Amino acid sequence: MADRIVVAGVPVDTRHWIGGRRVASVETFTDHSPVDGQPIGEIARGGPAEAVAAVAAARDAFPAWAATPRAERARILHAIADGVDKRVEELAIVETTDNGALLRSHRRGVMPRVAHNFRFFADWLLRLDHDDFETRGHTNHVSWDPAGPCVLITPWNAPLMLATWKVAPALAAGNTVVLKPAEWSPLTASLLADIAAEAGLPAGVLNVVQGYGAEVGDALTSHPDVRRISFTGSVPTARRIAASAAANLTPLSLELGGKSPLLVFADADLELAVELAVEQYDNAGQVCLAGTRLLVEESVASEFTRRFVEKAAALTQGDPRDEGTDIGPNIHPRQLEKIDGFVQRALGAGARAVIGGRRKGGQYYEPTLLTHVA
Repeated sequence: MADRIVVAGVPVDTRHWIGGRRVASVETFTDHSPVDGQPIGEIARGGPAEAVAAVAAARDAFPAWAATPRAERARILHAIADGVDKRVEELAIVETTDNGALLRSHRRGVMPRVAHNFRFFADWLLRLDHDDFETRGHTNHVSWDPAGPCVLITPWNAPLMLATWKVAPALAAGNTVVLKPAEWSPLTASLLADIAAEAGLPAGVLNVVQGYGAEVGDALTSHPDVRRISFTGSVPTARRIAASAAANLTPLSLELGGKSPLLVFADADLELAVELAVEQYDNAGQVCLAGTRLLVEESVASEFTRRFVEKAAALTQGDPRDEGTDIGPNIHPRQLEKIDGFVQRALGAGARAVIGGRRKGGQYYEPTLLTHVA
């Protein structure tokens, strides 16, 4: 296995990052680009051995990092943010190649938000304080103490941004981290390890282990030295993680998406409502907070639908690297099958496809609006 691949001109190390150094695995898995379905490279495939090594590195690094003064931790987090800012273009093109989201979105919003996440928690850390207070003759003191090694398991739809929503606060609080990125989009996590090391983050404070959940993920979440677990993803996987965590009473947080509706009443600004509704196709609809159900008051439903169809027809679907593209591909053939299954079952149950309802070739699915649903 090559230790490095070049993605759109950007070198990316395909090995794990454990204890401040690159670590290879005997086995690999193939990372494919959803843009064209072509293989990007072979990625180190972690298992129990890599999980044990990463947790050990995080455990060993924890006492010194926890004892590091807040101002110094904040300084390093700002240095990581500076490193992200310098590499926005590289991070953007690698992530677009890896997960298929729009390059223009990565450049203008997503990667700048990655840097902002580190800056926000660095600044928040320095403001975290509470005066002592008296109750019935007793002095009360409030402190914030780091927990220890944290396992952070992140999704594929906004890989780096959602990873830093977990990594930045964990590091700010004085915890050490083992980050396990989704196997469908692992590349920018590897680049984050490089940036963090260049910023002066001590060895072992951030570790990145790649691989499949059933192999390395289970070994991480069941490890008795792990003090916190955070997971964003599916309900079935969350159940498995919760069972692993329960054996050691490891506290965990789960973010499992949702199906919240977008509500449109008769007195709404219909133009604004339609604009927001069509925006739910962002990232090919692969957004956990997308309002994928539209509940529209009957008296305005026909006009709303007419305007929606008109606006959606103006969207351009295609290569996410092109500036004029509005909708890119779905992340993986399995995801495409899942989406088509939703649509076909709905059509079979009597729904009507006002627009879309079909695959478009490759990993692209037409923007779809179904009406007459139960």
